[in-house]
Amino acid sequence: MSASPNPARVTLYGRVGCHLCDEARAVIEAVCAELGESYVEVDIDTDPALRERFTDEVPVTFVDGRQHDFWRVDPVRLRTALRR
Repeated sequence: MSASPNPARVTLYGRVGCHLCDEARAVIEAVCAELGESYVEVDIDTDPALRERFTDEVPVTFVDGRQHDFWRVDPVRLRTALRR
């Protein structure tokens, strides 16, 4: 997770061993570092409600509390959302 004094604007919901989650994390880390933003990551398998909600859609990305993407994270789209 990126270190920043600002509250995280990006939340990555994923699970351990998910290759798409690994790819999404790399994009999120790079974009957040570039823009000085932070992110948090939540393992859906630690919460039954999240596991039921997201099941096979992981990774799921939220920006400012709203769902932004699932499966893949487009860096241009993420940058645009964070610049608003």
